[in-house]
Amino acid sequence: MTTLYALGLGVGTQNEKGEWLEVFFPRPLLNPSAETAAAVAQAVGYQQGNVSIALTPDHLQALSTSSSELSDLIPPFQESRKPLVAVLLATNEGPKSVPEAYLKLHLLSHRLVKPHGTKLDGIFGVLPNVAWTNKGAIDINELPKAQFAARLKGELLSVDSIDKFPKMTDYVVPKGVRIADTARVRLGAYIGEGTTIMHEGFVNFNAGTLGTSMVEGRISAGVVIGEGSDLGGGCSTMGTLSGGGNIVISVGEKCLIGANAGIGIPLGDRCTVESGLYVTAGTKVALLDDQNQLVKHVKARDLAGKSDLLFRRNSVTGAVECKTNRSAVALNNELHANN
Repeated sequence: MTTLYALGLGVGTQNEKGEWLEVFFPRPLLNPSAETAAAVAQAVGYQQGNVSIALTPDHLQALSTSSSELSDLIPPFQESRKPLVAVLLATNEGPKSVPEAYLKLHLLSHRLVKPHGTKLDGIFGVLPNVAWTNKGAIDINELPKAQFAARLKGELLSVDSIDKFPKMTDYVVPKGVRIADTARVRLGAYIGEGTTIMHEGFVNFNAGTLGTSMVEGRISAGVVIGEGSDLGGGCSTMGTLSGGGNIVISVGEKCLIGANAGIGIPLGDRCTVESGLYVTAGTKVALLDDQNQLVKHVKARDLAGKSDLLFRRNSVTGAVECKTNRSAVALNNELHANN
C-alpha cells in the first residue's frame, strides 16, 4: 500500500536549460487515498521518498487507464505543449525542488493546510527569481531576448514583477473572498472565506486569515489573523522576515489593529491597538486598573497572547498604556456581512 503526504499533477514553465520556473497544480491532494496514491505511483514508476517526476507520454497513457481522483486531468494533459510533472511527497519535509515548493504553496492557498501547517524550510533557496509577465514566467537571464522578440512582433512584453513568488490569483482563487489588488497577495497565502483585502492590504506566503476579516494593512510571512479581526489602513504585523525573529506573531479573534498601528507580539482575542501605535516585544507598557490608575510597568512581551486588552498612547505623557478592553471592539457587522 502506498501512503503519501501530498500529491499533485502539474503543468509548468521551464527555462531554456530545462530548469523549472513555476508549476500550476489544478487539483493538489493532501493525504490522498491509498487507491489514488498507488495508481499514480505505479503509473509513473514511483519508488519512495519525496520526488518530482517529469511526465512522459508513456506516463500519461498509464495514468489514463488508472483509477484515481486525478484521472479526468489526463486527457487535457495529453494535449499540452507545456512540460508536465508529477510530485509525490511521502513525508512533510522542506521542499527540495521547484515543483515540490509549488505543490506546498498550492496546499496553503487551496486551504488544505493552514499557515505553519506544512514545512517550508529552505524554500527561498529552492525558488528562483522570475520575471512575471503578461506572457507568463520568464527566466531573468532570458528576459532581454524575450522583450526584443516581442517588439519585433509589434507586441509589448509587460513585466509585472521580479520575484520568487507569483501572485496567488494566477493559480488559486479561494471561494468567498474579495481582493482589490491581486498583485498584493502571494501564492502560499491562506485567505479565509469572508475575507476582504482592500487595495493597500498585503498578504505574504505562509500567512493569512482564518475567516471573516477586513484587511487594509500588511500580513507578514507567518502571521495568522483570527476570525472577525480587522487590520486598519497602513497597519502592519511583524513577521519572521521583518524583525519578528523566532516569535510567531498571531492575532486572535475579534481584534482591531488601528490605522498605521502595528504589533510585534501575538495578540489574544478581543484586543485593540490604537491607531498609530506600534507595540513591539520590548515596548514599556503602563498597566492601568479600571480607574485608570497605574498598577505597574511591564514589557509588552509579558502581555503576549493575552485577551481583552486595549493598547493606547497617553496623549499628554506619550506613555504606552494597557487596560482591560471590557467593551472589546464593536466590529462593523454590516461591513463583514458584505465581505
